[in-house]
Amino acid sequence: MPSRFLPLLIILGLSGCDNSQTVQQSAPPVDVGVVTLKAQSFNLVSELTGRTTATLTADVRPQVGGIIQKRLFTEGDMVKAGQALYQIDPSSYKATYDQAAAALKSAKALVISDCQKAKRYAVLVKEQGVSQQDAEDAQSACAEDRASVDEKAAALETAKINLDWTRVTSPIAGRIGISSVTPGALVSAAQDTALATVRNLDSMYVDLTRSSADLLSLRKRALATNSDTLNVTLTLEDGSVYPEKGRLELTEVAVDEATGSVTLRAVFPNPKHVLLPGMFIRADVDEGVVENAILAPQQGITRDAKGDATARVVTAENKVEQRDVVTGDASGTNWLILKGLQAGDRVLVEGSDKVSTGDTVKPVEVNNDATAAQSTEGAA
Repeated sequence: MPSRFLPLLIILGLSGCDNSQTVQQSAPPVDVGVVTLKAQSFNLVSELTGRTTATLTADVRPQVGGIIQKRLFTEGDMVKAGQALYQIDPSSYKATYDQAAAALKSAKALVISDCQKAKRYAVLVKEQGVSQQDAEDAQSACAEDRASVDEKAAALETAKINLDWTRVTSPIAGRIGISSVTPGALVSAAQDTALATVRNLDSMYVDLTRSSADLLSLRKRALATNSDTLNVTLTLEDGSVYPEKGRLELTEVAVDEATGSVTLRAVFPNPKHVLLPGMFIRADVDEGVVENAILAPQQGITRDAKGDATARVVTAENKVEQRDVVTGDASGTNWLILKGLQAGDRVLVEGSDKVSTGDTVKPVEVNNDATAAQSTEGAA
């Protein structure tokens, strides 16, 4: 190529580079969808799991030993407090009672004889009809006889109690379960096995567990209260919602060392006996109201391999900025933001794969009515 053309080619090449850079720099910013965060009141609801427990449970055990003669109830029936459930053979206890009664009569008869004698000797000793020693011995015999009467009366009462215990009764009112013995079985007062168990099902405890770390975090938030605070709603094993609402009664004062969890106990009315002891349930607990809460769409929050959360925010200069955030509980399609975002921040929710941190973008507000509706429902 002739040398006179080289300067012209160099000039044209440089001009082409300038043109490509100008085209690249003049490319319009990428459209991205954002949601502008707003501070709002948020009703914090925690979803916990637990099991049901009867508020009143009594194991029926014999107080005396013997052979079961009769079972006086039908398994699964409602029983009243004090209702007879079993009859233990009372023969030996009846004989002991009769013997104690006879001993008491004998002791009372001896009191009459000896005490009258003591009265006569008290008169005669003044007339020197008997010695002082004889009079004192008579008084002593009378006192001993009176003490013997008290002793025999106590023995009779014990025999009566044991005889009454041969009729085994229900300690509480409720529904009785399966009997562990049949007529003819030998039972004893020291046995570990209960004859049957009675449970009162009119109200039920629901024991829930939550981590001690969550409980500490909750107490630091200084939540406001409303009329629904501490109300509990149950979801049963089949997915249906239990119609009665319960109320949180207490929180255990100790942490389970094995699991690091704390037990919370709620009480539920159970008029139709839908809840049975031992059922596994899920419970939504109204913890309180978070004032000026920040709720961010879940699609705007990403997590790394360690589980740490980040969000991309479009700044006032329309540049993409990445922030570390701390999330709390989930509410529908939102995360409750504990740290890292504030009201007015524009969180990038659409088009994040088209841009990088530091890029200039064109933010377009995304309709977030579904998210807002979910947040409003949680705060209702």
